[in-house]
Amino acid sequence: MKEEFKFVVCLNNTDYPASLELHKIYQVIPDEKIEADGEMRVIDESGEDYIYPSEWFVVVEVPAAVETSFLRAA
Repeated sequence: MKEEFKFVVCLNNTDYPASLELHKIYQVIPDEKIEADGEMRVIDESGEDYIYPSEWFVVVEVPAAVETSFLRAA
C-alpha cells in the first residue's frame, strides 16, 4: 500500500518569518495526536519538522511529479 503524503501552503508565518515563507508549499508529517489539538507537524525551512497551528496552512493536492520532487529532496 502506498504511503499518503500531505502538503500545505503557508498562509501565516507570524513570529516565524525565517522558518516559514508565505505562500510556499511544505510537507506535513502525519501526527494524529497534535492534529486533534489543532496543530500540524510541518517540515519548515530548517529541514526539520516543527509543530505549528493548523490554521496557518491550507492543505493542497500536488501533482505526482511535484510530490516525487519533494520526497527526493527530503
